[in-house]
Amino acid sequence: MANIHTHILGFPRIGHQRELKFALEKYWSGDISTETLEQTGSTLRQRHWALQKAMGMDHVSVGDFAFYDHVANHIQLLGCEPERFGFSGEENDLDRYFTMARGIAGESSQSCCAHHGNRNALEMTKWFDTNYHYLVPEFTEHTRFSVASERLFNEVREAQELGHSAKAVLIGPLTFLWLGKEKTGGFERLSLLDQLIPVYCEILHRLKSMGVEWVQIDEPILGVDLPAPWRNAFERTYWQLAQNGVKLMLATYFSTLEENLRMACMLPIAGLHIDAVRAPNELFIASDWLADHKILSAGIIDGRNVWRADLDQALAQLQPVLEKRRGNLWLAPSCSLLHVPVSLAQETGLDTEIRSWLAFAEEKMDELKTLKEALEPGSAEPAGLLAARAANMARRSSPRIHRPEVMEKLQTLPAGIDARKSSFPVRQRLQRERFRLPGFPTTTIGSFPQTPAIRSARLALRNGSMAPELYEQQMQHEIAYAVKKQEELGIDVLVHGEAERNDMVEYFGEQLDGFAFTGRGWVQSYGSRCVKPPIIYGDVRRPHAMTVKWASYAQSLTKRPMKGMLTGPVTILQWSFVRNDQPRARTALQIALAMRDEVTDLERAGIGIIQIDEPAIREGLPLRRSGWKDYLDWATRAFRICASGVDDSTQIHTHMCYAEFNDILPAIAAMDADVITIETSRSDMELLRGFGQYSYPNEIGPGVYDIHSPRTPSVDEMTGLLRKAAAVIPRENLWVNPDCGLKTRKWDETESALRRMVEAARQVRAETCKAPESQVQHL
Repeated sequence: MANIHTHILGFPRIGHQRELKFALEKYWSGDISTETLEQTGSTLRQRHWALQKAMGMDHVSVGDFAFYDHVANHIQLLGCEPERFGFSGEENDLDRYFTMARGIAGESSQSCCAHHGNRNALEMTKWFDTNYHYLVPEFTEHTRFSVASERLFNEVREAQELGHSAKAVLIGPLTFLWLGKEKTGGFERLSLLDQLIPVYCEILHRLKSMGVEWVQIDEPILGVDLPAPWRNAFERTYWQLAQNGVKLMLATYFSTLEENLRMACMLPIAGLHIDAVRAPNELFIASDWLADHKILSAGIIDGRNVWRADLDQALAQLQPVLEKRRGNLWLAPSCSLLHVPVSLAQETGLDTEIRSWLAFAEEKMDELKTLKEALEPGSAEPAGLLAARAANMARRSSPRIHRPEVMEKLQTLPAGIDARKSSFPVRQRLQRERFRLPGFPTTTIGSFPQTPAIRSARLALRNGSMAPELYEQQMQHEIAYAVKKQEELGIDVLVHGEAERNDMVEYFGEQLDGFAFTGRGWVQSYGSRCVKPPIIYGDVRRPHAMTVKWASYAQSLTKRPMKGMLTGPVTILQWSFVRNDQPRARTALQIALAMRDEVTDLERAGIGIIQIDEPAIREGLPLRRSGWKDYLDWATRAFRICASGVDDSTQIHTHMCYAEFNDILPAIAAMDADVITIETSRSDMELLRGFGQYSYPNEIGPGVYDIHSPRTPSVDEMTGLLRKAAAVIPRENLWVNPDCGLKTRKWDETESALRRMVEAARQVRAETCKAPESQVQHL
């Protein structure tokens, strides 16, 4: 019988009450000191370690905590902060850290780096197929590595002094390089591996000397289609890492390993973690191929979703593995618990029945404990197993899950429901005749600052201290203010500012049938940005219009075009915790039909431009190319179904966030949106080049400034970006806009940035008019 241990790959950093978020924002505004921020981090880490120990984990994870992002932690640990930031090495390490993350050292009085001038933040993109954003490392042929931060070692020492068995957590060297980007031509970042490996060896040696027995080293790129040089680099890398005496638990997650599975099993490591949720068949294969003296870690509990595990099914999956393994077996979630809320215990207001179907981070550790107890020889069935069995049976038989009218609608879809009436050139001509916009038209992505007054009013409405009528009046006041400001700034296509919306997904989910909502189910998206994903538990239906009255009111205040603002079906799906009892494609189709009704209602109300945001469409792409076609087929069809119920003169926009678009440009074109806006400023318009090479047929608005950073770029900087855009995209197809919504910014910085943006558009319009036709494409 194997010796069973339990552990987790990582724990949510933000705290039960989002303590990290609020501490960060106070630090950035200068309201707390560096010491106070550090103390908040220490308090959270110690609480999370104590919780892991109390829940029966045999090892606590150390190194998973980050003040902004764990990849940024590694940039500092490995001594490869980009030279362009001009750091001297004498600055406060947190100020350098936040400079990389936010573009400047921060607005706090502790800032030591402001004298270096403005610096763009590191590019940000999605962590594999999740909604978590990481900061992208930058590499050149001059990049050098060294052990340059004591933070990891200090945290290990902190855990040890509290009596914990610390399992250090590192991103593996190959994954770290893979996540980065070359910033100069002529070299491949993999060529940096040989100088990076000795730095990892030094880190492992130091951890060993501190008494650390196990180091979890994450290499999730083993679940993607690796080029041969990357794949071949694993053996020599891990042969060198294995010489340092510490036991390495190689962790993979989010995907199947396929051709990389045998290689992973054969590496000179002490243990291998398999995501048994995404790759259930590979768990049993790994148990056969992995040497008896190595540990197999079974990621048997879903670390990406909130549904209570079917523990009977998990036990059935584990039993043959346990019988085959003569070595130790560890039980774990499939991946870090960073991607789920902290604790279900706080959800006292959640529907009792739905609450019984759920498990958050704390509850998932309890599920691991129950599995361990159930697998012990001669043990009686644990109470947790009986409770899980009853909850899952109740969920499967609940009449709240299925709506016959929704299923009937899916089964009777008419042919051509996913196609506009005419081709884009025909639509473009009709839309230009209708709106008569100038060249390089200006707009914003949708949201304007969510001020303290707006948030207070929303809270008052929720707790019953403000009547709905008074709340509506206040939101109308905020909308009127946003419309007036946009007109004063000279923006061409306006938005109502979304004052009434708490979140771009939650707002719609609250008005659709089939969704449930938590009170404190926060999950980190990036830095201090947390989201509270809805829970899709049943069939989706729209009982009433959701945005028409707000958009109509805003349009009544101006003669300029007013965009109706919606969130697309794939993004609602991706940014929710989705039911796991039917294919995701079917749930996406249900959402698409509900949002289609909203689109046509907006058009009937006189809204001629409708933006359907799909920032998450790239995020949902399977990590293996073999799954791309199926996903892109149903995802783009869901968008087209949502958008195609309108006349040709109605202009459909969409917006997409930080992502690598080049490999899915045909699918983006297949969405057939009249205008797409994308985030490009952090990449210096590099992301736009693929659209030009592909000859993207429709109109496009590349973001000209980064809204995630508090710095405001100059007019010259924005005009420079627009000239770069005009060099690869026909000038008549270009729009001018920020990278993303302005919800998280303040009004003073918003006005300043938009004023410069409008001026930049005017300058480029003037240049285009003056330039000879032969030079226009090179502006």
